[in-house]
Amino acid sequence: MSADLVYLAARLLLGGAFLVFGLRNIKAIPKLAGALAAKRLPLPQVSAAMGVGLQIVGGLLTAVGPWAWLGGLMLVVFIVFATILFHPFWLYSGDERKPHVQATIMNTGLLGAFLMVVATGL
Repeated sequence: MSADLVYLAARLLLGGAFLVFGLRNIKAIPKLAGALAAKRLPLPQVSAAMGVGLQIVGGLLTAVGPWAWLGGLMLVVFIVFATILFHPFWLYSGDERKPHVQATIMNTGLLGAFLMVVATGL
């Protein structure tokens, strides 16, 4: 199997997953906005919609576009903010901390994958 085909499959899987997440999260914007408002983030409704938009557009560009690097960069930004806002493991202890540490580790791996997409420039 050629490296180009493997890379295309990786982009389709990575981007496609975030495209699906984003489309599913459209319905969750009010709930996400509520969570962001509770964290005193300014303009929580706009911020939630922007996050979902980054998932959708970034996922689509990563999966199928000649602008995959831009989609990857959009998803890097999304993952960094989502991790800081929704998985601040440093604020928890004991059993409550474990799922946030797991999510942070998983998101770190995804950051690496999207940085590879950005680095290739494709």
